[in-house]
Formats: sequence, structure tokens, C-alpha cells
Amino acid sequence: MHDKNPAGEQEAELQIDTSGMSEGKRQALEVAEAAREQTWQHPSFVGELFLGRFRDDLILPYPLQGDEDRATGDEYISRMREVLKDRIDADKIDADGEIPDEAIEALAELGAFGIKIPKEYGGVGLSQMNYSRAMMLVASHCGNTGALLSAHQSIGLPQPLKLFGTREQKEKYYPRLAGGEISAFALTETEVGSDPANMSTKAELSEDGTHFVLNGEKLWCTNGTRAGLFVVMAQTPPKMVRGKERRQITAFIVERDMPGVEVVSRSHFMGLRALYNGVIRFTDVKIPVDNILGDEGKGLRLALTTLNTGRLTLPAACTGASKRALKMAREFSRDREQWGSNIGKHEAIAQKVAFIASHTFAMEAISFYPSMLVDIGGADIRLEAAMCKMFCSEGFWKIIDETMQIRSGRGYETADSLRGRGEPGVAVERAMRDSRINMIFEGTSEIMRLFISREALDPHLRRAGSVLNPRAPLSDKIADGLKAGLHYFGWYLKQWNPVPRRFHVHRKLAGHLRFVNLQSRKLARSLFHAMGRHQATLERKQAQLGRFVEIGSELFAIAAAVARADRLHSLDPEKYSGVIELADIFCRHSKRRVKSTFRAISSNDDAATYKFAQRVVEGEYEWLEEGAVDFPFE
Repeated sequence: MHDKNPAGEQEAELQIDTSGMSEGKRQALEVAEAAREQTWQHPSFVGELFLGRFRDDLILPYPLQGDEDRATGDEYISRMREVLKDRIDADKIDADGEIPDEAIEALAELGAFGIKIPKEYGGVGLSQMNYSRAMMLVASHCGNTGALLSAHQSIGLPQPLKLFGTREQKEKYYPRLAGGEISAFALTETEVGSDPANMSTKAELSEDGTHFVLNGEKLWCTNGTRAGLFVVMAQTPPKMVRGKERRQITAFIVERDMPGVEVVSRSHFMGLRALYNGVIRFTDVKIPVDNILGDEGKGLRLALTTLNTGRLTLPAACTGASKRALKMAREFSRDREQWGSNIGKHEAIAQKVAFIASHTFAMEAISFYPSMLVDIGGADIRLEAAMCKMFCSEGFWKIIDETMQIRSGRGYETADSLRGRGEPGVAVERAMRDSRINMIFEGTSEIMRLFISREALDPHLRRAGSVLNPRAPLSDKIADGLKAGLHYFGWYLKQWNPVPRRFHVHRKLAGHLRFVNLQSRKLARSLFHAMGRHQATLERKQAQLGRFVEIGSELFAIAAAVARADRLHSLDPEKYSGVIELADIFCRHSKRRVKSTFRAISSNDDAATYKFAQRVVEGEYEWLEEGAVDFPFE
């Protein structure tokens, strides 16, 4: 299924023009670059798409769980379903803003805080795929509970401990975590969101070298107000690397009962009202050197690597919530009658139902694919994870919006109010409030687009970086230009002259894969043209880069939906009745979006819109705000 030779582009040294950047941005880029993983055993399917190479061998046949692993997951998820039904009152949790102690105790007894922790340390030891399935189930019932478990296991201590922890650290902390002690990840600060290289939290090594002294404050630390253990990111003293001073970011394991750890306040939000999120302050906290997680100065790499896998939880959660929304929309469309027929018979509603069902299937297909790759091992899933996070969080927002529109007033009404009138308490309103944060959690949609586009450009920058870098010596430009020219001459011709291919999938779906094959080449050409046109300024063309990413995500979703539908149909056509048509409808809709986005690459109003926005920001249109109250924000 996989090619064991990583792309040759990964071998060259990266050269990026930083001459026009501020000092803070330059240092942030350098720190982030130093933290990136460079070699992988298997290439990225999405990364290959951006290079104009549709590697169907990486996704066909679609990877599925083995029978034994599936059975293990089925048994655990069955027990979790009972706990959710009997012990987790999602509407009450939302109303009270608290997850009761007895609910957390029930989850701890189930092992829900140690789903991926190895059995030898007291955990359940499930695979990534079964963990994704479990979180899909939880999120379909209660967003608050899903956020608690996800933040604890996906970006909290269990995952980085698994990847970077020492044997001693695992023996000390894994049993506590598996037993139900909650963990949190402390990265964000008041002035530092997606720019962690400029964090102000610092840790200084003591004179005797036995411990670090931590000082700083972290904002929006999910689980922080209830956590007993934290992964805290802090700046440690800089080091000289290749003659340049480089900032060091280090990850520490911090315990709640260490002197100087203080919960300053709990934050409250539009949705997820029982989210244990807040401001955590560290004042002269003494942290033993043994509590460094990973190596000193490797904290950002730890954070980025942890997020690669951690980001897979949110797409699974969004998919589970979308499945629940599909049930809400389907049943109401079937049962609600207007003008002599059920509303699902009306084309306007039917269009919405079709979108919800087909998009949910595509979300499941792209979510499960990288989860299986994690279990297989050795695959580069950076792009897949980020793309899943973006695609599924945005997809669920559209799905819950359409679900509310279908249920109309009953969608806007709270579940308790519906029950008070004798109707089923269908919590669309709560689901909508809870869903909005998904496009912000773990990197906003805008940051995901920038991250994905940066990764998509990386092979080109590595091969022709000095050519695009105005600060590079002329001799380097000439040498690299010749090498790049020879490579791109053959590469570019291939993007225009694809070899006809046959895809061994259901005949109704084969045409969609041919579309992906052709459009991936067009995507690669368009990206290459943009690099030539904008050169070093391309990174500032965020609207244009976003279009490339959106096309790539749609092509990924088409390929995954086709591959999964074909595999399921071949396994059990009776059980998965209609799966071919389900994938076909999604692909039809997705192809229209791809074509529209391609048109916008060459015909858009980006420049005019940007100039206008700057005038708005500077206050030229302040007169437009007249007529509203002008009280100062407090």
C-alpha cells in the first residue's frame, strides 16, 4: 500500500527569504522550521496530490480495521454507550455548566481517561482507530464530555508522554492518568496564540542544576481548572546554533499541587458551557529536571508532533456529531408534514438532507483514513490531520446549520423547552452552540490553511529556495536554478500530459478518481505558477493560498469517499446498501466546488478587497457605525 522511499525533495536544506520579516516573525519561523519532522517512512497522500501525483496506491484499497481490533473496539464502545446513556445527562451538564463528579467517576471506572494508555500502566490500550470511534460516539451525545476526554488524551499528558516520555515518567504518571486524574496542555498566552515562538512564560535553570524555576501565565488552558497534571510550554535559555542564537522552547510536566501553581479564573463561552478552561498562573514553580518532557529546547517539536495525532480527535468528534444531526434531520423530514406531504419530499429540504448525509460520509472517510495510518505506523499524516480538522469542523458547522433550518423553530428552541411542551428534546440548539468552537480549537481554520499551504510549498522551497530568495548569493542561485530547471522541465510536462489510467473501483465511481487525477495535476500547475508569479510574496497571498488548500481538501475527500465506499460495498453490499450512491452524490457536489474554486484563482477581487479592508480598519468608514450605541466596551 505504501512506498517506503520518501520523496527526494525532503533531502535538500530549506532556504526561505526572511529579509522582509520582523524579528519576531523571523525567529518564530526559524523555531517552527527547526521543530518540523523531515523524514518519514511513507509519503503523504495529500502531499503527493499537491505535487500533481495522484498516488491511488496510498488509499486503495481503503484501510480497514482487522477483525480482532474491531471486535475489541466494539466491546469497549458498547460499554461506553451504556455509560453515556445512564450516567451522562448532556442537557443538564450544559444547563449547569458542570460535569458532575459521579459522571467523571463513571468515566474513570470505564477507563475513559486511559483509552490509549498501554494496559501495562493500567490503561485500556486501544488503537488510534478505536479511540477515534470512541470519541465519535461521545461527541455525538455530549460535546462537553467529548472536550474533557479529548483535551486530556489528545493534547494533554497521555499523548506526549507516549511519544516523548521516559520509562520513569511513564511509570510515575500513566497510572494516575489512567485512573482518572485529568491533564491539560498549557501553550496559549494572552499575547501568543498561533505564534508560540514568542511566548513569555519562562523557565530558568537553578544554580545547582537540579530544577527549573517556572514563571508565566497561560490562557484558555482546556481542562486547566480541574487538571491535576499539566504539560506546560516555556522558554528556556537560548542556545547558539550554527553561529546564531536560537530561542529554546521546552515542555515540562507540572503537577497541580506544586507550590506556585494557581488557577486565576475560569473562562466561560458561548457553547461547551461545562468546559474546564481558564487562566493558569505559574509563580516561581520549582520543576525537577526529570520533569522535562522530551529534550530541552524540543518543546515546540513536541507540541507540533502531538498535534499531528491530537488533531485527529476533533474530526472524529465532528463526524459523530454530524451523524447525530443526520438522524435529527432525517426523522423530522420524514415525520413533519406540510402541504399534504412530508417535508422531505420538498426539493428545498431534500437538497439539505442529501448534503448532510453525503458530507457526513465524506467526513467519516477522511477521518478514519489517517487514524488507520497511525495504527499502521510510519506515515506522514501532518497534512491529512490538519486537512481533516479543517474540513470536518467546517463541514459540521454547515451540517448543524442545515439541520436547524430543517427543524426551523424546533431547532432554535432548547431541548428542555421542547420537553416542557411534550415534544422530544432534540438538542439542535445546544449542538450548534457547541460546534462553533471546532473551527477555532487546536488551530483556527485560517491557521490550518496557512499550515497546509506551507507544507504543500515545502518540496518546491527545498528544491528552489535560493532561486526565490533575494538574499542568496548569485552563485547559489545559478547552481540551484540549473538543477531545479532540469527537474521542473520534466515535471512540468507531466502535469500537462497525464498518462491515461484505469482505476479498479466500482464503475460508477471510477470517473471521480479520474477527475482527482487530472485536477491534482492542475492544482500542482496552478501552485507552481503562483510561486513563479509572486515568489517571496506568495506567503502573504493568504486568500489565494486558501483556495489551493480548499481544492486539495476536496480532492482528498473525493478520493477517500470513493475508496471507502468501494471497500465497504465489496465487503457487504447488503449491509452497506446505497453506499455507492452516497459517495457519488458527495463527489458530484465536491467536483462543482473544485471547479468554482479553480475559477476564483484566476478571477478574483483579492487585491481590491484587501485595500478596502485596510481603509475600514483605519477608521475611514467609522461613519457607518453611526446609529448603533456607542458605549465603550468594558
